[in-house]
Amino acid sequence: MVQLLLSAKHGTRLALTGLLMLAGVFSSDVFARDKSKPTEFQVPELLLDGGRKLTFERSFSADRDVKTKRGFWTKAFDLVVGKPDLHFLVRPYSVASDSRGRVIVTDPGAVGVHIFDFADQKYKFISRRDKGKNSMLAPQCVALDDQDNIYVTDSESGKIFVFDADGKFKRAIGALKGGEGFFKRPTGIAIDTTEQRIYVSDTLRNKVFVLDMQGSVLKTIGQNGTSAGEFNFPTELRLDGKDLVVVDAMNFRVQALDRSGQFEYAVGKIGDEMGTMFRPKGIGIDSEDHLYIVDGLRGIVQVFNREGQLLYYFGQKGTGFGEFRLPTGLFIDKNDHVFVVDSYNGRVQEFQYHGLKQQAKGGIQ
Repeated sequence: MVQLLLSAKHGTRLALTGLLMLAGVFSSDVFARDKSKPTEFQVPELLLDGGRKLTFERSFSADRDVKTKRGFWTKAFDLVVGKPDLHFLVRPYSVASDSRGRVIVTDPGAVGVHIFDFADQKYKFISRRDKGKNSMLAPQCVALDDQDNIYVTDSESGKIFVFDADGKFKRAIGALKGGEGFFKRPTGIAIDTTEQRIYVSDTLRNKVFVLDMQGSVLKTIGQNGTSAGEFNFPTELRLDGKDLVVVDAMNFRVQALDRSGQFEYAVGKIGDEMGTMFRPKGIGIDSEDHLYIVDGLRGIVQVFNREGQLLYYFGQKGTGFGEFRLPTGLFIDKNDHVFVVDSYNGRVQEFQYHGLKQQAKGGIQ
């Protein structure tokens, strides 16, 4: 069952004002998912202070999820020639959404990248297996520029693979002679198109590299350590205004730095209670500047303000909708659609945050 925690003290506060459910949804059986036949039910909404709320939108795991229902003649055709091959999420890790609303998901389990286009009911799978020196081996994190070019870190080859908006391979960044990659383990990636910069975290080097768009190293940020501005296995990255937000995984926190690498603030610490972290994974920022942080081990997403106060959280371990098993990546688009990669359930779950800033623009989108 989706859970909530009341916020406390000052600042922007999201307090629980109610939780609407259909009769009987308190039973855990309601959240059980029959993989052979989708279960029809309404997932509870999280009603928050001031008219804010978080709603469940959908879950998707395969190419068939972007297509309309199959008709009688299509099914009859399948009986004669066999059902078409399906592409599905195996062990998805990272997620992003482009300007057209397409959802891009990296999948090291399938050794490729899925593109879900719900508006046009299309699907594409990008793979670079057996491509010699520029084979993609373990796609990790994904980011996009303002032209919807797709940038994917490969934690095994030590490179960044760049594809155009149609999924056509353009180049590999960090490729060295002999087919090796420059980075030891590139993971998080963020693109600043305005300043023509690529930010990539190298988890094993405990640094964030700043590159130009051709892949030349301009500078590095951070070093191994526990002090402000230092990292212990940095992973996910996000650019937020003037800030670079970094998941400092084994320091059990998220740090925000300015573009020069100067420390701004940190959220989180190790612990068992809510408001602390044990396995921080994906991060995202909504329209009200709230910071969403996935805790993979607990199977939850915690939402903080910039002062580090826990505002609320949602999710728990499980296989039902609104529940997670080892969630990893998270992405929030400009309309506050919240995508969470539910890795061990082999799916992405989409939520909608309805915030006050959206309403001020003329109503909830």
